[in-house]
Order: sequence, then C-alpha cells, then structure tokens
Amino acid sequence: MKSFALLLLATVVSLSAMTGLAFAAEEGAAAPSGDSGSLKILGAGLAFGLAAFGAGIGLGYVGSAGLAVISENPALQSKVFIFVGMVESIAIYGIVMMFIILGQ
Repeated sequence: MKSFALLLLATVVSLSAMTGLAFAAEEGAAAPSGDSGSLKILGAGLAFGLAAFGAGIGLGYVGSAGLAVISENPALQSKVFIFVGMVESIAIYGIVMMFIILGQ
C-alpha cells in the first residue's frame, strides 16, 4: 500500500510539472498548430508503462502460484511456463502500441 501511495504521489508531481508556458508571438506569426509531438510521447509512455506495470503485477501472482505448483508436481512445469508467457505478452502488446503511437 505504501508503494502505491508513492507511485501515486510521483504521478501527481510529474503531471503537475507538465504545465504549458505562454510565449509572446510577433505580429503576423502563425500560431503553432498544437503540441502533438509531446502528446505522442506521453501517450506512448503511458501505453508501455501501464502495460508493463500490469504485467509485473500479474507476473508476481502467476510466478508465485507457478512455483508452488512446480514444487508439488514438477511435471507441470511446461504448463506454468505457458501461463507466464501469456502474462508477459501483455507487456509485449504495450511495446507494440508504443511503436504504433510513435510511428504516426
């Protein structure tokens, strides 16, 4: 619970630091169309970060249960590795989404 509170605090602090700055523009200068480059990076980081965070939590549960199963019946080791691979695929999906977002 304490680590979740620290994670939440770090998220709030980092989001509060992303405030925009206003700059004066010369007359006749075109206004920028938007700051989509930084939003892409933010979206890509969130896609990968949240996927990796979820995969880490899932891997903790699956890994501990898998070790318990293997200690009781070593013949089930291959099935445990399949479940671990399924959980790890969530992080791979996050990486793929990150590259898709950055490629646009």
